[in-house]
Amino acid sequence: MDLKKLASALIPDKDLLPTAEYEKIYPERRMEVKAEVTRLAPSPTGFIHLGNLYSALADERSAHTTGGIFYLRIEDTDEKRKVDGAVESIIRSLRYFGIGFDEGAEIDSPLNKYGPYYQRQREKIYKSFVKDLIEKGLAYPCFCSEEELGSVRERQTANKETTGYYGKYAKCRSLSEDEIYKNLKEGKKFVIRLKSQGSIENKIAFKDAIKGEVTVTENDQDVVILKSDGIPTYHFAHAIDDHFMRTTLVIRGEEWLSSLPVHLELHKVLGFKPPKYAHTSSLMKMDGETKRKLSKRKDPELSLDYYRKAGYFPLAVVKYLMTLLNSDFEEWCLKNPDADYRSFRFRIEKMNKSGALFDLDKLNDVSKNEISRLSAEECFEFLNGWVTEFGTDSDREHFKDRDYIVKILNLILGVGGKKRRKDIERAEQGVRLIDYFFDDTFAPEYNYRFGKDIVNAVLDGFSELYDEADDNTVWFGKVKQVAEDVGFASEMSVYKAEPEKFGGSVSDIAEILRIAVTGKPNSPDLCSIMKILGGARSVERMKNGRI
Repeated sequence: MDLKKLASALIPDKDLLPTAEYEKIYPERRMEVKAEVTRLAPSPTGFIHLGNLYSALADERSAHTTGGIFYLRIEDTDEKRKVDGAVESIIRSLRYFGIGFDEGAEIDSPLNKYGPYYQRQREKIYKSFVKDLIEKGLAYPCFCSEEELGSVRERQTANKETTGYYGKYAKCRSLSEDEIYKNLKEGKKFVIRLKSQGSIENKIAFKDAIKGEVTVTENDQDVVILKSDGIPTYHFAHAIDDHFMRTTLVIRGEEWLSSLPVHLELHKVLGFKPPKYAHTSSLMKMDGETKRKLSKRKDPELSLDYYRKAGYFPLAVVKYLMTLLNSDFEEWCLKNPDADYRSFRFRIEKMNKSGALFDLDKLNDVSKNEISRLSAEECFEFLNGWVTEFGTDSDREHFKDRDYIVKILNLILGVGGKKRRKDIERAEQGVRLIDYFFDDTFAPEYNYRFGKDIVNAVLDGFSELYDEADDNTVWFGKVKQVAEDVGFASEMSVYKAEPEKFGGSVSDIAEILRIAVTGKPNSPDLCSIMKILGGARSVERMKNGRI
């Protein structure tokens, strides 16, 4: 059979470059020997989830810890499942969590010399190699219909055989030259299949960068490498793209381990050195007493939108994932509380081999800690970002007054105080905590522990005495005076010694004032709150708090 003639008949494109030319177009990258080139290669077919962020973080850290390159490639060979706006959503979601790319699709970078980064734009490259494989007798046309292939699968299943296109079931592998050209003349649709050289009797020892030594069976399947529409399959495209984008490390889910024999064979027949592969275990969660995989159907926390809408601090999510990626990261953080997490020496070989356990409660703790470390200005930016996208109209109106919000946050967070507040885990919590500083969202709960006469006497008395210019000492002196006026102890030590002599203590007076002004029995320093509210509003609230 004249294979060159056949290749030209199957791949009639006249402007294809010789395969050797691509080695010149996409030369080896000039980098240090240990530098890794990693990629995120999503399909634009749906939402990006926590598992994607987990892998992307491993990719990004593997590249940048070693002084390498992290790039974005879009594997858009499945046109039917493509979702409009998916690429933009992927980039936006990753940027929200601080994951940036050095080059790739939709990335404006001087390093963009290995594109195009969309697979559909690389069609001619793939066809050049398909044609080359046909000429070498390593690929052939298959004219089997979907009905024929379905019938074969049914027979294989009934016989409890491995399903697929191989051995005696690879009907088109042995077609004669006349049969091929007859099918072409009749206009029969065809795909191009790899003529596998492997055997399931042979084993391959492979070193996985995470799992260590892995043994797999050689591939014997004549997999499709070019579909009937001229677009390559994922298997074929990724091998070529990883080679010519000079990828050194591929981090992917363990569900791809079953495809490893195919990918290794493709690299071999193409004459490429395969990259290192690292197969990550699935993120797990406890469901009662049972451990299971995080599920798109069962677990809303798998979606990255969940964390944005709930208002988790993005750095907290990243730091928590880092604890899952490398178990010694948490200890490192304790020793280096002020260090950028990027200065941690991430190591791919230390990733969990069996499946990291995702714990939302632990993430909440990390988020609380990270938010507690923010300055008031930083906290404003974080909360304002959430409010802009997910807050109410009232929230957005409130946050127009940056200076006022910053004053509130300085107080709420305990900035400059002895102890920083550490109970805010999400943006929404933070926003709701300050609602009482605004008249339209002030919703008091007047749950006084004392009767009408005492409450009204306290509020009337302090309203007469209050001056927003008073410092804390003078302010508290007036609280003591009101306490004495209503028969309460002005000193806690005196009250504790003889409580039966008094109607209550000075702290009870402060509680009454606090409930009237904030609507709550507990709050940060009341004197500071009243200064932020202003004298007129504070007095008005005390009057409105009467019963």
